[in-house]
Amino acid sequence: MTPTFDKIHLRFKLNGINYNHEELKEVAYSLVKEGVPYEKIIGDFLLDWLDDNDYLIIKTSGSTGFPKPIKVSKQAMVNSSISTADFFEFEPGNTALHCLPTKYVAGKMMLVRAMILGLELDMVEPSSSPVFDYEKHYDFGAMVPFQLENSLKYCDKIKTIIIGGAPASFHLINKVQNSKANVYETFGMTETVSHIAVRKLNNFKRGQSFSNSYFRTLPSIEISQDKRGCLIINAPQISNEQIVTNDIVQLHSDKEFEWLGRIDNVINSGGIKIFPESVEKKIEDKLTSRFFVASKDHKKFGEKVILVIEGEEMEISTNYFENLDEYETPKEIYFLPKFSETVNGKIQRQQTLKLLK
Repeated sequence: MTPTFDKIHLRFKLNGINYNHEELKEVAYSLVKEGVPYEKIIGDFLLDWLDDNDYLIIKTSGSTGFPKPIKVSKQAMVNSSISTADFFEFEPGNTALHCLPTKYVAGKMMLVRAMILGLELDMVEPSSSPVFDYEKHYDFGAMVPFQLENSLKYCDKIKTIIIGGAPASFHLINKVQNSKANVYETFGMTETVSHIAVRKLNNFKRGQSFSNSYFRTLPSIEISQDKRGCLIINAPQISNEQIVTNDIVQLHSDKEFEWLGRIDNVINSGGIKIFPESVEKKIEDKLTSRFFVASKDHKKFGEKVILVIEGEEMEISTNYFENLDEYETPKEIYFLPKFSETVNGKIQRQQTLKLLK
């Protein structure tokens, strides 16, 4: 029988203590009244989850514009939790680490998974370098890329780690190749209440590598493309309607896809379509600073490719672009001291471009 949002699993524990529905309400009230800021946010969410409404109002991350509130079914969040459990083979009593901000859906889903699946959840402050019990072994944890980057020497303590909020960089993927933890990059959005697909980043079988590792959908998720080449998600247990995204993909099977970029970011230079995210992948092993590829207006070609780098100005030699076609090669390079970003560290491209002089 499918669990429902109004039930708390008997095996659920929060910071080592087992709570039922009413006891968890008391904990939530206490967190709101006496907790530090991140605990107050957790308390507010728990009170919303434990009320009689069958929905929540959740804000999007704001990475492609201003954050906006959307209405999300609680049962959809339950169903998403079950799909994740089926994919990773979680069991009641498994241990989990919660170090994400609960303000957004990824952090909320860590709590929902624990309550629905019966996980033993340890919550810690969502800092850039999460401080947790480094001697304890966890079955599951979720982080944004820069949290994992700062926790590499401890990540062997976590059996399965999922990362999201921003793409995994070439340098981070290389660093986790020797880790015992199974690390996955996730694909999803607030509208899909967390991820609908994951991409394995390490511990491959012979003959495989992250270069040919594609996003694989969770159970009960169907995918297709529209005329633009953008991903369409059919997830009846999460949404009553198909979700049409602005993410350009290449389908490799009915369960696997390669993400090419956002259609919002596509550059049209002289009639040639250029996907900035694909260009970035070709040069990310050359640059250690954060960067992104964008465009500026051009009288002859309509748009020209530019490169924007975070940090102090430095010399960029031509061999940085040796893997790029001529039309992909940046025509101008800009440096900015600091990029505009969301709270989880995702670059806000359009906001950052407004900082260019």
